[in-house]
Order: sequence, then C-alpha cells, then structure tokens
Amino acid sequence: MKILFIADPLATFKTYKDTTYAMMREMAARGWALFHTLSSGLSVQNGMVAAQAAPFEFVGAENDNGHEWFRAGKQIQTALKDFDAVIMRTDPPFDMQYLYATQLLTLAEGQGAKVFNSGQAMRDFNEKLAILNFSRFTAPTLVSTCATDVRAFLQEHGDIIVKPLDGMGGMGIFRLTGADPNTGSILETLMQLDTRTIMAQRYLPEIVHGDKRVLVIGGEVVPFALARIPQQGETRGNLAAGGRGVAQELSARDREIAETLAPELKRRGILLAGLDVIGDCLTEVNVTSPTGFQEIMKQKGFDAAAMFADTVAAWAKP
Repeated sequence: MKILFIADPLATFKTYKDTTYAMMREMAARGWALFHTLSSGLSVQNGMVAAQAAPFEFVGAENDNGHEWFRAGKQIQTALKDFDAVIMRTDPPFDMQYLYATQLLTLAEGQGAKVFNSGQAMRDFNEKLAILNFSRFTAPTLVSTCATDVRAFLQEHGDIIVKPLDGMGGMGIFRLTGADPNTGSILETLMQLDTRTIMAQRYLPEIVHGDKRVLVIGGEVVPFALARIPQQGETRGNLAAGGRGVAQELSARDREIAETLAPELKRRGILLAGLDVIGDCLTEVNVTSPTGFQEIMKQKGFDAAAMFADTVAAWAKP
C-alpha cells in the first residue's frame, strides 16, 4: 500500500511515545510505502487536490529519540487520490488553516481519495462540543460566550472546569471554585471580554484516578484505556501537562460509553477516535490526532498499531 501522512514535521516527533510514529513503524514493517507532508503542503493543481509529499523510510533503532530515525527522499507533487490512504495526523489547534485543510480533504474525497479521519468528520466533531451529542454520558455542561453565564454556572455547582474549545494537551484549562479570587481575571483571559466561546463543566473529583483515554478504531473498541493521572496538586491529567499514563482494562461504564459511540463514529468516517472519560462521564471526543497507542502497547502488550493498520487496509479497499 501507498500511504500519505499529513502530520507535523517528522524531526519533531518524540518517538518513544508518539502514536503517529507507532502507526508508521507498523506500516513500514508491512512493506507499505510511506509519504509525509505538512497540511500547508496541500494544494489544488488543475482541479485536483495534491500534496508536496516526500517518501521516507526508517533508519536506526526502534524508538530512537533522535532526529535520525528517518531518511526522507525528494518531494513529489502527487494527487491525493493516487494514495491508497491519506491519514490526517496534524495536531490541533483547529484554526482557520486547519479548517482549510479539511475542506481540501473533503474535495479530495470527492475525487476518489480515501481520507482518515474524513475532512467532514473533523469539521463536525469539535473535540469539546461533540460530547453534547451524547448528553446521557456527560456531567453538567455549559457552552457560552458570556462570563455572567459562567459565573451563574459556578454559583450553581461550586466547583467547575473551564476550557477553550480549540486547545489540546490541557492548554487553557482552569479549575474555578466559588472562593477563587482570580475568577474574573481567568474568565477575561479565556473569554476575551465576552468575544470567545468556552465550555464549563462541573468538576469531577474522580480525575485523581485519571482522565481515561478510550480508543475506538474502525468502530471497534480497544480493550484497554490509558488513564492519565495528574501530578500532585495538578487538575489536568494530560500527558503534555505532566500526567502519568497508566494502561488499564476498561470499566463497564467505559465500555458502555465507547460501544454506544462506536457505530456513530464509524458511520461518520472516523477511523480513529479517542474518548476522554473521567469517572463515569464523557468529557471529550478526540478525532484530530488521538494518542495513547505506545503506552497501551508497552504496558499491556495489546498491539493498537497493528489494529489500526489492519483497519486502514480494510477501509481503503475499493
């Protein structure tokens, strides 16, 4: 197979934990031809969506965390429909440039390209707002551009989390309590004087046991979750914020949530999703570049990368 990854620069990968790296390594082991481009490498040439894509191959030892793990060839302009699969793995934030890229991917799909996750799905599934489609699984939630709404929500619940709709890795997430003297300043910063929409959720004390990442691949639920446990004194469990990743079996509630969402995710063309679950509540549906493969593979011996590659091969078939 011939696979194009749209991802951040290869030299920036933290190969010891990067999920995209694990995907690539598995596909290379199968003899698949791999290519890489940035989202800025997409263009429309003579009506066809194309990419300035460079072939690359692995060099050095597995999980070598230097910049010498790959050798790239010369960039070639290639129509996206000429790849067996196009895998979008560019990290958020979901800004206007990201939006344009998804629109080009949708155009490419109309020309016969197989794109995972689909451009339409990435536009429809804002990773924070998507949970509103599954309210039976969520904690009390508010979405608003008005700081007075958030203050009323805080007064009602006493302890809340506020976060932007376009962040990743825990950036911009704050915990507010009724006695917090910084509430005004935090809301002004996040909401930019009532010009920016944010999400507020009732604080879930179960976060001390981990913000669980539950993976759904091709409509099938991975049997292990990655619990991201916050550092002492920290609210956020995100690995990028210093959380500790502990792979564990799914709870009955984790499985109920994942198995309920899985058919809808598959229907929408979402090959890979990462559901975030705190306690018994769904808090996010990640579809841009979900992570967690390597921790689950190393700690539990479950080959998530192989499952992903198998699914790519199945979904890419004509």
